[in-house]
Amino acid sequence: MNVLNYRNNFSCTGIAIVASLILGIISAFLQITAAITVTTPFLWVVFGIAVVYLAVTLIAASLTQRTTSCRCSTLNAVLIGILGTILFAVILLAIEFAATSIIGAIITGTLLFFFSLMITTTACLVKCLVNCNN
Repeated sequence: MNVLNYRNNFSCTGIAIVASLILGIISAFLQITAAITVTTPFLWVVFGIAVVYLAVTLIAASLTQRTTSCRCSTLNAVLIGILGTILFAVILLAIEFAATSIIGAIITGTLLFFFSLMITTTACLVKCLVNCNN
């Protein structure tokens, strides 16, 4: 995945990955200190959003006929975010973790990393599709 453009600056996808990583790390620390808790309804909502995102992305990709240089790398990042969100939501739904469990905090941080990656790279994909290179 190309996260650097030709001027050696971070592209939108690179910024989205870094921002999502920071959010995932912060949420893991907040989970381990029990400042936040991830409940089962939240996990179901995140899972549902990711499944709907996958369907909408499939429809949008099939309707978009033109190709741009950033489209494939950004679409790959969106799909990675969607599939990672689904995977880690299912893991957290299937396995019960203690509120201050280290493993639970790591998986929760990873879930929120993928969820925020899905959201932020969707914004990058929209920016790419309208040829906004600023």
